[in-house]
Amino acid sequence: MTKKLSPLAATVAALTAAAVVALGPAQASAASTPLSDARITEHFDLAKGRTPENIALAPDGDAYVTFAAGRQVARISAHGGTRILATLPEPADGGIHTPVLGFALTTGIVRAHDGTLYFLYATGTPDLTGLWRLRPGGRPQRIAALPANGLPNGLALDARTRTLYITDSVLGTIWRVPTRGGTPAAWSTAPELASTGFLGANGLKIRDGEIWATNLDQGTVLRIPVLRDGRAGRVRTEASGLEGIDDFAFTGRGDQLLATLNGSSQVALVRPGAEHKIVLSPADGLQNPTSIALRGDTVYVLSAAYVTAKDPNLLVARLSK
Repeated sequence: MTKKLSPLAATVAALTAAAVVALGPAQASAASTPLSDARITEHFDLAKGRTPENIALAPDGDAYVTFAAGRQVARISAHGGTRILATLPEPADGGIHTPVLGFALTTGIVRAHDGTLYFLYATGTPDLTGLWRLRPGGRPQRIAALPANGLPNGLALDARTRTLYITDSVLGTIWRVPTRGGTPAAWSTAPELASTGFLGANGLKIRDGEIWATNLDQGTVLRIPVLRDGRAGRVRTEASGLEGIDDFAFTGRGDQLLATLNGSSQVALVRPGAEHKIVLSPADGLQNPTSIALRGDTVYVLSAAYVTAKDPNLLVARLSK
């Protein structure tokens, strides 16, 4: 593992140990129901900082990803192969003042219907930290500054209201920004979003007029209604006991979801109010999974290999509904 990743590796290593204690032996040695046919389709170059952090799917079968340590946005073809679309400028201090992690990184990404990409960049510096936009054929442009002492991480787009929601894993905040850009507004600072020492609010999705988010430190999945006036409603904890939870995706069966557990290199099937089940494990090739997405019955899981330092990759599996 490179020196840039060492601060993260040390902290996530502690999470790995905690996850092993909490979860016990891996509950699945290979993909288990409702997942099957798990396989690695892309391997990424760790030496080039290609540690995949987040994913956005396109209708044509391609996928867009952020490579955290490489400060990059890339397109992965449905037919194989990776193309770098943008590399963001390195901060003058090299990123060493990025809160908690100590290196500059690209994080959440979403794709609008017109192909515009929105993504996040955390550097610990006021000139670069924030929400960025990349239009097809264009160049990356920062459209909203976010606090340099925070860590913008998860990103979700409400296409109906043309609003972007952003989790800040250090400041325990969900920000709201119009797609045109501008000054961010703190939408929620509920205590359920707070960190307990490492990273708090993390993964983020919008579903049926509600914001869903994970809290990595607290091992929870949270649900926050968007009120009629746009304000945040009362936070409800939908699931807990998910050590090291990062990202998640809904399966299409009500509130059931799949969640990546970073430290233990697992994917869990989560049914709110019920015990979760491990459906993917290191035996399937997971290496500190950071992001998950679904297209039809195909599940996409990114692994950044932050701790394993062996094989950052993209895994696909089939979901039986």
